Amino acid sequence: MTPAFGQPARPVLLCGEVRTCLLPSFQALDGRAAAQMLRLRADEHVRVSERPNLYVLSPEVLTGVDCRLPTSNGARVRVVGTVAARAALTEGRLLQSSAYFSAPAAGPDKRGPWGYYLVRPGMVEPLGRLPEQATAQGVLSGAMHGELDLGVIAEGLLTRLLRHPLLDRRPPFKSRRTHLRWVARRAAEGERASLERFTLAEGGLRTVELRLPVGVPAPAAAGLCEDLALHDWLLTTVVHMLDSSRLGAADGPSAVLALRPAVDHLLHLWMPCAHVDPALGHLWESLERTPGFSRQWQTLVQRIRDQLALQTIPLLHEALSTR
Repeated sequence: MTPAFGQPARPVLLCGEVRTCLLPSFQALDGRAAAQMLRLRADEHVRVSERPNLYVLSPEVLTGVDCRLPTSNGARVRVVGTVAARAALTEGRLLQSSAYFSAPAAGPDKRGPWGYYLVRPGMVEPLGRLPEQATAQGVLSGAMHGELDLGVIAEGLLTRLLRHPLLDRRPPFKSRRTHLRWVARRAAEGERASLERFTLAEGGLRTVELRLPVGVPAPAAAGLCEDLALHDWLLTTVVHMLDSSRLGAADGPSAVLALRPAVDHLLHLWMPCAHVDPALGHLWESLERTPGFSRQWQTLVQRIRDQLALQTIPLLHEALSTR
């Protein structure tokens, strides 16, 4: 039996996509400039946090949708509602855009007026029943033409922000964007949140599958996945810098110049769970075990520091010999 209009619907599936990139500005933005850039709505305040790092979060903006959901089994499921999108800027340097929705197990058999959906921001309702597993796999695989595409919404917001007049479009170094797709199904009653799977795919794509208790809202899940996406971007970018520096093959000064952007702009950004809902913070433990995010990061940082230390030895020797 499907619910009638006006009855509250409990979400059983949360889905989202996150885009992460380096802000194209030679200087990092301070808190005031970042808040100005992320003021997406005049009627909502931008959230600015200065501890433990500078983190600026935009208000949500809504996109109305009336289309089919992506499904892995080809089921044609029409949904109506709104997708929420927001942006975040960390330390004035890393920009993220995120789009997400929640969906109940079933919705009315007929479409309601837009007013019915607008009072349920960030929720899309199926006309009839929702195939949870097929929809989750369809979202992770990517939408086809005519289906609800969270990546298009997130990319549209990112493109809008990258055109902001505050940006000089002179990034301090070259880097690549990453995008992370995530789905969260409801955990069994009494079970804690769990991270079921984290995968790396080609073209900068990452996918995350979660199980979350009923009380965890979509914005909290999105915040966790934004945090995962940010730290994955840091790892990916620093690994690329180390590969490009040709450690052990290039001459010392060239290697140092290649690694300097990491020291100047990235190494201080590693701060997992700094702005994640406390109820979800323990999920980072899964990533620390496998694949070992922080272990890999510390190894990369130590390699960079060792290389910089090695380059100071000839300089010290030269300085002592000229005395």
